[in-house]
Amino acid sequence: MSGTKTRDRKPRTGDGAVAGADVRAGMRRASAFLARRSLDTHRRAWAAVFAATAATTALLGAFALVLGSLLLAGPPVERYAGADAVVVADQRVTYTAKPWGSEPRTATAHLPERVRLDRSLLARAAAAEGVARAVADDSVPVVAGHGASAVGRSWPAAALTRYELTGGRAPRSASEVVVDSALAAESGGPGGRVTLQVDGAARRYTVSGVAGTGHRGGAPAVFFTEARLTRLAGHPGTVDAIGVLAERGVSEAALRASLGDAVAGRDGGERGPRVLTGAGRGEAEQLDALGARGDLLTMLASIAATVVMVALLVIATTLSQAVHQRSGELALLRAVGATPRQLRSAVGREAGRVAGAAALPGAAVAVPLGLLMRSLLTTDPLPLPVPVWLPLAAGVVGALIVALVARPVALLAARSITRLRPAVALSAARAPEPDEPGRPRTVAGVLLVVAGLGSAGAATAQGGQAAALAASAAATSLIIAVALLGPWIARISMRVLGAPLRRAGGVAGFLAARSAAAHHRRLGAALTPVVLVVAFVCVQLAAGSTLERAADRQASDALRADLVVTGPAAGIPSEVADAVRGAPEVSAATGLLRSSVVLAHRETGDPKLDRYPVLGVTADQLSGTLDARVTAGDPARLTGRGTVAVGRDRADELGAGVGDTVRLRLGDGARVRLRVVAVYERSLGLGEFMLPRETLAAHVSAPRDRQVLVRSKDGAWDAASAVRRALAPYAGLDVRPAAADDVRISPSSSDQDDALTVIGVGVIGGFALLAVVSTLALITVGRRPEFRLLRLVGAGRGQLLRMRVLETALVTVAGLAIGTAVAAIPLLAFALTATGSLPYLPPVQYGVLALAVTLAAAAGTVLPGAGSGAGRTG
Repeated sequence: MSGTKTRDRKPRTGDGAVAGADVRAGMRRASAFLARRSLDTHRRAWAAVFAATAATTALLGAFALVLGSLLLAGPPVERYAGADAVVVADQRVTYTAKPWGSEPRTATAHLPERVRLDRSLLARAAAAEGVARAVADDSVPVVAGHGASAVGRSWPAAALTRYELTGGRAPRSASEVVVDSALAAESGGPGGRVTLQVDGAARRYTVSGVAGTGHRGGAPAVFFTEARLTRLAGHPGTVDAIGVLAERGVSEAALRASLGDAVAGRDGGERGPRVLTGAGRGEAEQLDALGARGDLLTMLASIAATVVMVALLVIATTLSQAVHQRSGELALLRAVGATPRQLRSAVGREAGRVAGAAALPGAAVAVPLGLLMRSLLTTDPLPLPVPVWLPLAAGVVGALIVALVARPVALLAARSITRLRPAVALSAARAPEPDEPGRPRTVAGVLLVVAGLGSAGAATAQGGQAAALAASAAATSLIIAVALLGPWIARISMRVLGAPLRRAGGVAGFLAARSAAAHHRRLGAALTPVVLVVAFVCVQLAAGSTLERAADRQASDALRADLVVTGPAAGIPSEVADAVRGAPEVSAATGLLRSSVVLAHRETGDPKLDRYPVLGVTADQLSGTLDARVTAGDPARLTGRGTVAVGRDRADELGAGVGDTVRLRLGDGARVRLRVVAVYERSLGLGEFMLPRETLAAHVSAPRDRQVLVRSKDGAWDAASAVRRALAPYAGLDVRPAAADDVRISPSSSDQDDALTVIGVGVIGGFALLAVVSTLALITVGRRPEFRLLRLVGAGRGQLLRMRVLETALVTVAGLAIGTAVAAIPLLAFALTATGSLPYLPPVQYGVLALAVTLAAAAGTVLPGAGSGAGRTG
């Protein structure tokens, strides 16, 4: 074959691309093979990751469902079910300011009191094209003779709710009324008599007719003549709303456009009148429904942000630990020729498959969990809708977040070992992994500690919402810092707890101490979820408990009255306080008129509109019933229409003292400049502002007192009987001993607060406890070779069990101590700023938390290793 010439074959065009594609396909097949074998080999380890990611998906999907349902919620249409359109004043106020170095921004807030329309708009609305009839609609709270609350309206307004006479006739005089079927039984029907109380003594009315409607819901209705209702309402120049009935064949859009042209630019609020049609008519009925929805959305969004942070931290911790436990295996594969890309692809495939498999059951669990959370929220009268597509969308959201996060986290965890050269990787496969975190991780952790301490310090120098936000930022920073500095914290914990562990545990204690000292990274990973759950639950519970305790204490210290008059939901007539003062054994009595004010201010440059509760009081009776602990000025000067008393903390924030003026927007949006006549300390219990009752009464929907505080004369032995005699002309009132809750500006606990506590602490805390179990179980499963080796060198099964019990105690004690310390720093800053006292958490609640953490740690440490090393030692 010597004469044969060898010719170089030139590759044809495209051969290089084909070869490259073949190589990539081969690498993908190798990565897929490694991923499949690893999933089969490490089933127990990936089971812990599966549980954590499934729980994360369920929690994220549940919050997505609740937030989505709340975003879609709107007040139902009841009162205006028969109207084609409703004209109302704008219930929103705005405040525009220019933040530092930015374009002007506008903040919006909803008003809690009715903003009324000028009555002249009624004729303009009636003359609009396509309008068959326009009806002025006012309402007054009514108390029936048996104490039930009802709503009083004019008979022409009955057409707006589709009320129709089922018996009798319409009222013709001021002494006649039409009652609905709910009150008909009490009156005996047409011709009967019914006792009603509006804003004065109860009086008898003749029932001229009974009205019924196919619609159910809402309070019972009483219909007066239009002239009588206007007098009872007390604002003849304005109306609450204008209900419109359209001509036949007029479309909703055309009606809205013609009414908008007719009433545009007329008096009716900050932005003029609004025309509401369709489902939007419910906004005219429930004034503060959208404002309450906004507040609830803000609180739930804050909790949801914490959920995302906790979820990401749990996924990162669990996946990182799962990858780190296989560092020796990955190093060996790298040493025998696996490329970094193959290893990273294999690890990413494993994490992606586990996350994808966990996302399906997690998304399924998200639906019942979200519905449970939704049922806890008492949003009446704002029902939360759940359209068919929302549960599916919520589950998809949770699954997508988990699927998108899992693979990058796994790749990042495997980066340190997969980028080693094969020769170095061979040494790394034989050597134990270093316990110290890398320099970037350490630097990031130290910076977060500094940031957390700085935020806590900033909280002590601020007040109100800014202090709460700074304290929350401090807690978040410190929790993440603990996760980053886990090995260093574990080293310090062992120096503190190692010696007692060795002395108390004998051989088992020695083994537990040596094992923990030799694996700081592992101990740090075990501590992270424990610290997370302890710090999070302590912050959530203690913040509320601290404020509640301080408010209760201030309200109790402020109370000087010994009796209180309470009434139905419709309120107490304004003249009741005067009647009580006339009782012979009463020295002072003041009605408490409650409302809210809106304060426009800047927070870090951004415009803010915050609502604060306010009390309307009678100045010359105040000192006898309440002691607000005045630090400057005199509350007896709280008279006239231009005065206000301000809580000390709020006065400091506004830079206002006695003689200065503050600008507020009252509950109906009226802008006022008020002169400060007194500054007081007990604002947590009594509220940030006090106004003269006559000032506040002109700007509330119904000037009815919530309570009347009564102080009896010294030596009076039966003042309660004297007060009851004075209240004889009034219906539905009760007299009882006064308590701190009667004067507190807000109730000590509400269903909404309890629901948010359950969601924030119960659901998220339970998820964090599940993270404790899954992380510790993952670590325990990875230690099975260590347990078998200890059995081979002579350790008994009882000694190994005691060793794991002591390790559980070590993790529990260290986690509780560190988590409590992490929570104490922001809580201390918050408590000192908000209450001037130390933070408080009921011992029972902390005991339940400690027990739950202990049980979770035991479930994750002791149970998965119960069968480890059970075989004979040979």
